Amino acid sequence: MDRNRTAVILCGGKGTRLGSIGKKLPKTLIKLQGKEILWYILKILKKNNFNHIILPIGYKGSKIKHFIRKNKKLISNVNLIDTGVETNIGKRISMIRRYIVSSNFLLLNGDAVFDFDLNKMFLTHKKQKRDITFISSEIIYPYGTVGVRNNKVIDFKRSLKYEALRVRNDKNYIAYNYTGMSIINTKKLTKQNKKFISSKNFEMDFFPSFIKSFKSNLVKLSGFWHSVDNYKDILAVNNKKISKEKYMLLKKIRKKL
Repeated sequence: MDRNRTAVILCGGKGTRLGSIGKKLPKTLIKLQGKEILWYILKILKKNNFNHIILPIGYKGSKIKHFIRKNKKLISNVNLIDTGVETNIGKRISMIRRYIVSSNFLLLNGDAVFDFDLNKMFLTHKKQKRDITFISSEIIYPYGTVGVRNNKVIDFKRSLKYEALRVRNDKNYIAYNYTGMSIINTKKLTKQNKKFISSKNFEMDFFPSFIKSFKSNLVKLSGFWHSVDNYKDILAVNNKKISKEKYMLLKKIRKKL
């Protein structure tokens, strides 16, 4: 049994879709209801028994270092590793993998706030001896949708919540939304190192290969998940006029943290 449980938070990229905010801050330090995304992530990881954090920093890395120094009480065991500003994700992971201390680790993007039983998922992943477990969540489809039941049009909606997509001409295929969070076997990651170290798109090069070679699983989370991709995503949890539901849920999460 691992004494330590590692989480790798990807936080080295540029927030190019955030405009002027992304020019001042790394995405993970953007504030949601007065607290940085990284503050939420570290609090929730600690709550779920993750006691070792690796931050492969790049863009505006000095600001992340300052945040960690200022918030030492959040979590004590943190590795801050400079991986370069222009480095691709695969190379970043290759540069930090020797610092991973647990037999399985959590890989996650540093741009999402979440609150669910991650500890249970991690234990299930180990118990079932999976090599990778993808975490899926519902997401809001921003366009209009025409609802059909029994071949009859029944409604029209916008901002519909969905968790999976059906693919045309393949009734047996269901595509689930990926949260940017996965639990990975550390030794199996090392075996795949050459496949992703020079990849231009880490997810598209690494995950398909990993799925073919090792035991994979998918779990659908039950709880809160909100990813920040653009300015509207910030407003959704900072201004209840945009999304009252998400505003209130995050307010509740912050209060209990």
